[in-house]
Amino acid sequence: MKLNNDYKYTKSHEWVEMLDGGQCKIGISDYAQHELGDIVFVNLPSEGDAVEKGKPFADIESVKAVAELYSPVSGTVCAVNNAVSDEPGLLNSEPYASWIITAGDVTETNELLTPEEYEEYCKIASEH
Repeated sequence: MKLNNDYKYTKSHEWVEMLDGGQCKIGISDYAQHELGDIVFVNLPSEGDAVEKGKPFADIESVKAVAELYSPVSGTVCAVNNAVSDEPGLLNSEPYASWIITAGDVTETNELLTPEEYEEYCKIASEH
């Protein structure tokens, strides 16, 4: 499993890259894309939509299943990455370069996991 040491993570396998000005990029982890298998469709929110920590904000369809993505933060969608909508396989081949949304006015970041905490969480999850 690959990790980006500059990112924070969630137990629902999203990553967060904190940006300047109270914004962040959100995507799915390498662990998540591996568990999902070949991703064939991404349903994105719209710019201006509110996202709420722990609530679904998008969904991904793979050859195995449909999975909801849960927002790791609360805020407002500033941008969506249409490239992943046009070419969903980018989430498999480049999970840390292929962000899904950028959120602004971000709050509730205190429960995000460090890369080390997330790696340990995934090890435990894999054992069950």
